[in-house]
Amino acid sequence: MAGGIKDIHKGIICILISAFSFAVMNMLVRLAGDLPSIQKSFFRNAVAAVFALIIVLKDRHEIKISRNNIPLLILRSVLGTIGVLCNFYAVDHLVLSDASMLNKLSPFFTLICSAIFLKEKVSMKEALIVAGAFAGSLFIIKPSFSNADLGISLIGLLGGLGAGSAYTCVRALGKRGEKGPIIVLFFSSFSCLVTLPYLIFMYNPMTSEQVAILLLAGLAAASGQFSITAAYSYAPARKISVYDYSQIIFAALLGYFILGQTPDVLSILGYFIIILMAIIMFILQKGLEKKNPRM
Repeated sequence: MAGGIKDIHKGIICILISAFSFAVMNMLVRLAGDLPSIQKSFFRNAVAAVFALIIVLKDRHEIKISRNNIPLLILRSVLGTIGVLCNFYAVDHLVLSDASMLNKLSPFFTLICSAIFLKEKVSMKEALIVAGAFAGSLFIIKPSFSNADLGISLIGLLGGLGAGSAYTCVRALGKRGEKGPIIVLFFSSFSCLVTLPYLIFMYNPMTSEQVAILLLAGLAAASGQFSITAAYSYAPARKISVYDYSQIIFAALLGYFILGQTPDVLSILGYFIIILMAIIMFILQKGLEKKNPRM
C-alpha cells in the first residue's frame, strides 16, 4: 500500500479520536456549571499548553519557529481562540449535540478555506458529499428566525467558522514542516495569554469539583488538539474532514447517557444523513485507491 494511502488512513483514525475527545470536552464543560466561557477556556488551554510543552521537551524538539511561519501561527491562534470561546458559550446554552454540530460545521469551512487559500482541488463528488453532510446538520440546527436560541446558534456557527479556518492554517503549517506539538504549544499559550487578564480581574470562585472537571476537560482538549493537528498534517481536508462529523454521534450518546438529553426526530435524521455521507466518502476513497494506488 502506498505511503499516501497509509497517511489518509492515519488521518481518519486521528480525526475520529479527536472527535471523541472534543465531545468529552464539551460534556465536561457543560458539567462544570455556571462559569464564564473565558474562564473555562483558560483552563482548557492551560492544560493543553502544559502537555504540549512536555511532549516538546520529551521528544527533544527544539522550540524554534521559522520567522515566515509566525504570522500563520498567530492567525491560527486568533481563529482558534475565537472558535473555542464561541463553542463553549454554545455548549453552555444549547443541547450538547446541537452545540457540537454547530462547531463541527468546521470541516465544511475547512474544505472551503483549503480550496480557496491552499489551492487543494475538490472533486464534484467530494463537494456533494460534504454538502450532504452540511445539509444533514440543518436538520439538527433547525434554523428559524422564530427560534429563541437563534442568537446563540449564530455564535456557535461563528465558532465553527473559527475552528475550520484555524484547521486550514494547521494544514498549511504542516505542509511547511512545522511540528504538531509546536503548533499546539503556540496556540494554547497564545490563548492563555489572551484570556489571562479576564481571569485576573473578573475571576469567578470555583469549587474543587469544578476545578477537577475543567482539568479533565483540558486533558480531553489536549487529546483532541493533538489528534486533529496530526490528522490535517497527514492528509488534506477534502479526504478526511467529513469524518469529523462523528463528534455529533459521540455528543448525542454522551448527552443522552450523562446529561439526560434526548435529541428529537429531526436531529436523529440529521445524524443518520451525516453518517451516510461519511460512509459514502469512505467508499469513494476506496474506489480511488484501486484506480490510482499511488495517489
